[in-house]
Amino acid sequence: MLLVGSNVGIGKTIVAFLPVPMFALLRFVIALAVLWPLLRVSRMRRVKRGEWLNLFLQALFGTFGFTLLMLGGVHRTSAVAAGVITSTIPAVVALFSWLFLRERPDARAFASIALAIAGIAVISLAHAGSGAQNAGSFADNFAGNLMVLGAVCCESFYVILSRRLTQTLAPLEICAYTHLFGFLLMLPVGLPSAVSFVLSSAHASVPASVWALVIWYGLSASVFSFCLWMMGIRHVPGSVAGVFSAVLPVAAALYGIAFLGERPTPAHGIALACVIGGIALASLKTRRLPPVAS
Repeated sequence: MLLVGSNVGIGKTIVAFLPVPMFALLRFVIALAVLWPLLRVSRMRRVKRGEWLNLFLQALFGTFGFTLLMLGGVHRTSAVAAGVITSTIPAVVALFSWLFLRERPDARAFASIALAIAGIAVISLAHAGSGAQNAGSFADNFAGNLMVLGAVCCESFYVILSRRLTQTLAPLEICAYTHLFGFLLMLPVGLPSAVSFVLSSAHASVPASVWALVIWYGLSASVFSFCLWMMGIRHVPGSVAGVFSAVLPVAAALYGIAFLGERPTPAHGIALACVIGGIALASLKTRRLPPVAS
């Protein structure tokens, strides 16, 4: 989640030079360039039909849907509004875990979720109090808020699906197969944008540093953070994993402080204390879950 959060700032730098659909497609191209040795037919034949369906749904929600909805939403609404909506991820994950995995959160899990939400709310309210204003018309802002909310639901479904799938498949296999699906889903969206971009000669004005960030983003978002998440979600309940997703917007704020020149405020310290406290509380005496036999 720290990697994913920092990629928010990196993504903002990249989309200032590259179209969003093209950038999203490049993410999958870079990932598959690394993961292609795992896409052997002999290994893929061992994946069950139900697992393929789960892999497709995970790619649809967790990579394809989340990327397009979040980038499109932030483009239309304010960062403050997006931060407030994103802060509901832990609560939505807990709700989905209850509904789909029958994991009813106990008092400790509810307390950790509340701390995580409170921490991110502190940042959002502090930005609102500093006079941040929504950009664009009311219609654009409303549509953007709905898109960010859709991204929150996609991320929550992704958490639930990944918890179920890691019991039968290795994390690297899940990463490779979901990004293959993600590439196929993104291809008709990103390819026309990429062709148009190349024909317009706009690529000539893109600095080499931005292309380097594109490569890092593709590796970080699609391989490093994905595999770390898959290895972790294998051993914790979905409701607890949702608390750690609260690190995403906090990490984005830290990236802004460190690299984008934003000045830290007491609100950032309070928010970080709340989120770290929530993670510590969620991790305390968490029962290790053994893999489920297939």
